Amino acid sequence: MFHPCTIGWRLNSLSKQPNLELWPIGNCQVSGLIDETGALVWGCIPRVDGDPVFSSLLNGDQRDAGIWRFELDGQVSASQNYIRNTPILVTTLEADDGSAIEILDFAPRFESSGRMYRPVAYARIVRPIKGHPRIKVVLKPTKNYGAGLAEMTSGTNHIRYLTAGHALRLSTDAPVGYIMEGRTFRIEEDTHFFLGPDEPFVGNLRETVRSMEQATRKYWQRWVRGLSIPLEWQEEVIRCAITLKLCQHEETGAIVAALTTSIPEAAHSERNWDYRYCWIRDSYYTIQALNRLGALDVMEKYLGYLRNIVDGAHKGEQAGQIQPLYSVMGESELNETTASYLAGYRGMGPVRRGNAAYKQIQHDCYGQIVLPSAQGFFDKRLMRPADDADFTSLEEVGEMAWAMHDQPDAGLWEFRTREEVHTYSAVMSWAACDRLANVADHLGKPDRSWLWRERADKIAATIEEKAWKPDASGEGGHYGASFESDYLDASLLQMVELRFLSPDNERFQQTFAAVEEHLRRGDHMLRYAAEDDFGAPETAFNVCTFWLIEALHLAGRNDEARTLFETMLSHTTQSGLLSEDLDYETGELWGNFPQTYSLVGVINCAGLLSKPWSEVR
Repeated sequence: MFHPCTIGWRLNSLSKQPNLELWPIGNCQVSGLIDETGALVWGCIPRVDGDPVFSSLLNGDQRDAGIWRFELDGQVSASQNYIRNTPILVTTLEADDGSAIEILDFAPRFESSGRMYRPVAYARIVRPIKGHPRIKVVLKPTKNYGAGLAEMTSGTNHIRYLTAGHALRLSTDAPVGYIMEGRTFRIEEDTHFFLGPDEPFVGNLRETVRSMEQATRKYWQRWVRGLSIPLEWQEEVIRCAITLKLCQHEETGAIVAALTTSIPEAAHSERNWDYRYCWIRDSYYTIQALNRLGALDVMEKYLGYLRNIVDGAHKGEQAGQIQPLYSVMGESELNETTASYLAGYRGMGPVRRGNAAYKQIQHDCYGQIVLPSAQGFFDKRLMRPADDADFTSLEEVGEMAWAMHDQPDAGLWEFRTREEVHTYSAVMSWAACDRLANVADHLGKPDRSWLWRERADKIAATIEEKAWKPDASGEGGHYGASFESDYLDASLLQMVELRFLSPDNERFQQTFAAVEEHLRRGDHMLRYAAEDDFGAPETAFNVCTFWLIEALHLAGRNDEARTLFETMLSHTTQSGLLSEDLDYETGELWGNFPQTYSLVGVINCAGLLSKPWSEVR
């Protein structure tokens, strides 16, 4: 359950270190993160991988640049909660004289004139709710990844911020002069702020912004109403589903791994990566989880994105060759650089822009193209069912899976300095061939079904021969993370999820026991324990803990699985979300936020462990 959080307000609150108590808002075009003081501390334009005009989260001790906050004179506390079943945030600030204000934050999203209205815009409404509150508006967007503040010009009822490439206009019924001069003023009625495109605001600001909020609220509550959710942990599942949808760039259908860049996986680790891109792997898991809730709109958009990716791959040197990640616009080159003007989260740089993993070879991506695409041939609900031409195109991806199933790659953990034949990649290649055989059967193509089934069987035999690591006695053993090595990683638990093995398979049971013994740290799970390019991992990988919970359930250890799931939920932020990593000794969250992998884990485990609806109806 989510409860409003109350925090003490100190005079030195602005010097307080950033943390991941963040509340996402967004509209599937832009997104923003609001911190526990009600400040907008992270947001990029014109889309999630754009210039962070709100960059305070990654600006070290320099918290006054790249921020938008409302300072209540004499403030002593703050509390926050979402409006039910929406990403509309309400922050209440209280002062020592008993006065208080309420801040309503949202990014407009609703149908208008036959299409979805989702502008590059943030809307904020400030309401006096007690006494005679006085506020100061601090709005200081940055440009060029923190290189400087955006210059300001003003009109009668607006301020223009000359950000790089995309100027923004603040339309407001607050006194513009007070905002520009940083003066404190009494707020005596609802005051409206619309920061959006640099064009005149059409219509009555007060009425229009209020109407936008009501329409946005109605949109999200209707979307949630269409979800098929488990009986237990409903609020947790709904919040994760809404946030996963916010991670989709609706224009193209791409789904980003997280809304941030360069939040370290562990303190001072330099494991700082830009996750504002579409990983084929992460998106597969996101679609899988949302499908279980019936959120077909996200899948339909994403399948369109995949078709464009596959079309582009046909133009390469090898037809069907897919790289691990792309930009939300499908761009393939994501050159990795650093933003030297930003000090980083808590000063722990570097802040990276782009991700060199796009150059890596990761053969699991072929399966992750085929698996979600296969549903398009069977699902009668889709507006655009897949056809024979799509199957022909998908077979080229399958050809790559077949050709590369026993070839070395960087693996799903994206090692930067070594390559091996990773078992997870081989199993995903098997899954690609297996699902293509299923689709061929469905389309009445027996010759193609026979071909893909034969290939799947050959890959399975190779995995059994190369990945199984017998113990000294020869009577037991476990699957290894790669064909060449006998070390373990948590992805081996996915062999059941992918239907390569059944839960009662003896080899899987032995592998599960070995993975749990070597990688479990109390209530949490490492992705692997072996040293990598940066040394030994220091934090647990949250999705791997959810994989552990799933495996415990399948092994019949359901009470333990439920207890562990509740423990993971206790580590969520006040907004009900998780980042990528967790310090298994202190419980502190690390890594980019909100992490789609982690939210997928919440949804999947809730569905597995919940009591059935038949118990209450």
